[in-house]
Amino acid sequence: MALMTSRFADGLAVGADLAEVAERAVGQALSRLGDQADLVCFFICGDDPDDVARAGERAMRLAPDAHVIGCSATGVIGDGQGVELAPSVSAWAATLGEARLTTFALETLTTEDKFVVVGLPERSPDDHVAILLTDPYSFPTDAFVERSVDVLGDLPLIGGMANGLQGRGSVRLFADGEVYTEGAIGVLLSGDIRVSTVVSQGCRPIGPTMVVTGAEENLLLELAGQPALARLEDIVSDLDEDDRELVASGLQIGLAMDEYADRHERGDFLIRGVIGIDPEREAVAIGDVVEVGRTVRFQVRDAATADEDLYDMLDAHREELGRVDGALLFSCNGRGSAMFGTADHDPVALRDTLGPVGMAGFFAAGEVGPVSGHNHVHGFTASVLVFSSGAAGGE
Repeated sequence: MALMTSRFADGLAVGADLAEVAERAVGQALSRLGDQADLVCFFICGDDPDDVARAGERAMRLAPDAHVIGCSATGVIGDGQGVELAPSVSAWAATLGEARLTTFALETLTTEDKFVVVGLPERSPDDHVAILLTDPYSFPTDAFVERSVDVLGDLPLIGGMANGLQGRGSVRLFADGEVYTEGAIGVLLSGDIRVSTVVSQGCRPIGPTMVVTGAEENLLLELAGQPALARLEDIVSDLDEDDRELVASGLQIGLAMDEYADRHERGDFLIRGVIGIDPEREAVAIGDVVEVGRTVRFQVRDAATADEDLYDMLDAHREELGRVDGALLFSCNGRGSAMFGTADHDPVALRDTLGPVGMAGFFAAGEVGPVSGHNHVHGFTASVLVFSSGAAGGE
């Protein structure tokens, strides 16, 4: 069967000469596939955007017969480890049998009251997933992803927001020989290929689930018939000291994805940040617009919860899929050493659960991935695209 011809490999290199580093990283990945690849992805962390562009051009020239995409980043993942804020390149290469690949580049045209994204690939019934890499400074990633169902139907999107060590203006995107300084790029995977997604949001619920009974834009006015701020204060007062510290360091809220579920536990929510309070209105401001009638539950996040969530989700996914052959990992730049004390946590978790498969990725400024069948932009997540060929249960 064609699926069994899929193979995956990765490479990682660190050093001041980014073009040479890119050649080493991509060369490692390609050599492990016998220099044959259908798709190559690479990720570059470097101080100078011009050096990043030259390194990307060098990387693309190394695989002239493959579809190639890549981006700049503030950290890269490959060879089972992460590298943050240091000149480095990670690479990932795959042979995908009879799969069909379509690279694309997106740009935004704006009018007075709306934006139009041009460059979208044409859809086919056998499309499986699109990898999306964006420049968050020039491309409306949140709005595009949230509204993707309008133009892409139920196509899952997976990927992340690129960045550069110099921030705005330093992002570089790469696709099939071209360098882009704005917009978005990606590749559509179709045909004879088995892929799936994992989005680990890494949060733990606190307090009860509650129905929104009063709301205005992103302000929660009432929860279960009581002022939202009073509800939150009651929940916090019942917590132990450790959880109160987590609330103080960054409270989250979960929006239930299935209103008809009997219970709403961890993993049943789309996580959004609590961004402030309005004492006069006894309201809580969150990072999304919520309608009256939506079920919500406050959440906290820490390293232990994020670790447990990622391992649990990957273990369950591995049990369901059976043999896993490769993966792309888009991990928030707020994870890594900032959350776990090491840049290696997420890639090690993938290796522990999925096995020593070809795996690479980068630390993103926002991650893209589906939750309960709907595409969203996330923060502090690990979003994973998994390639598999085995039977469930590891047979």
